[in-house]
Amino acid sequence: MDWSDSPEHRAFRDDVRAFIRERFPKNYSPDIHGHQSLEPEDVFGYNWVADRCSSDPDRREGAMAWAGALAERGWVAPHWPKEYGGAGLSVAEEHILSEEMARARVPQVNGIGVNLLGPTLIAHGSEEQRRQHLPKILSGEVTWAQGFSEPGAGSDLAALQTKAVREGDVYVVNGQKIWTTHAQYADWLFILARTDPDEPKHRGISMFLLDAKTPGVTVTPIEDMRGDVPFNELFFDDVRVPVANRVGEEHRGWYVAMATLDFERSGIGATVKYRRTLEDLVAWIRDREASRGRLRHHARDVVRHEIAQRLIEVEVLNSLALRTVSMQEAGQVPNVEASVNQLFSAELHQRIAATGMKAIGMWGGNWEHDGTPLEGFLAHKYLEAVPYTILSGTAEIQRNVIATRGLGLPRE
Repeated sequence: MDWSDSPEHRAFRDDVRAFIRERFPKNYSPDIHGHQSLEPEDVFGYNWVADRCSSDPDRREGAMAWAGALAERGWVAPHWPKEYGGAGLSVAEEHILSEEMARARVPQVNGIGVNLLGPTLIAHGSEEQRRQHLPKILSGEVTWAQGFSEPGAGSDLAALQTKAVREGDVYVVNGQKIWTTHAQYADWLFILARTDPDEPKHRGISMFLLDAKTPGVTVTPIEDMRGDVPFNELFFDDVRVPVANRVGEEHRGWYVAMATLDFERSGIGATVKYRRTLEDLVAWIRDREASRGRLRHHARDVVRHEIAQRLIEVEVLNSLALRTVSMQEAGQVPNVEASVNQLFSAELHQRIAATGMKAIGMWGGNWEHDGTPLEGFLAHKYLEAVPYTILSGTAEIQRNVIATRGLGLPRE
């Protein structure tokens, strides 16, 4: 199959490259100490939602200037329709834009709001909700966090226990969420809560939009094994949410949430990130061997073969991503294919991290950024890789989707 660009796509790719060269703020540089994000489309050293709140004025102003430059072209949300402030790009053009931004190592903007909530509101929200929230997502004025998982309802999301009881024009919400990415930076939350406890667990759930500063909302950061804070716990104590902030019909939030998760699992931004990691690793090995001599023969052969295998797997992932693109271009909705992408990408992330640690040997135990291979990136990446087969749907859930929906195997 020929994955090369058409003349039109080649011209668009050249346009994107020129735009990044000319418009990316010169004072906006990566923070190599800021490993707070686990999102696959993020770029090493940048965490846009944290950068916009940074105490460093150059980082804060650079993040907002970059958002403004992208917004001028509709490229903050390139896949949104033009009528809602997007660029209305084709799926192939969106893929090219994402690919070139990853290749240039510049960050995407407002990922959770753009990629998850925005499409959900466009499909299921009221016109008032779209008018209120979509422009502020595009400008970077407001960022969002997704409150779905709970301590007893992670892989089995429908088992959630957070309750929303209607009292006139408001719902009173009580409960807890966990593993909420970037909630410490979020201005607003979109959450699931049970509105009818007597219905079967997949029913009686509603989705709500919630100002994070509403009385009764408590955000508690969770420090991971890297010493970073990529996610949080949320506690809701008699939080009053206007009925107007419900997304879609009452008790039908499960179906809205499933659409949101489909948006989440259709991401295609990891391929370039993984390829660049391997390229950086190979460059470090060559530089080290040029100055200190070759690695021991056996170790060198093992590492060489593993890196070759990882590069082959990156090309497989790229083909899976392009298959998703071609399906979307044809008007089809990836479902099983998105689960295949998610599972393969998550496990590849872990294999790349393990190969990197094997290649750098004893350096892998050095946590510092200065004077270590790839500025300590691989040591952080190795630990960061652990939750990748859990977040956005566990590996077991993805395999069940592939088995039942893709292969037609029985559920029992």
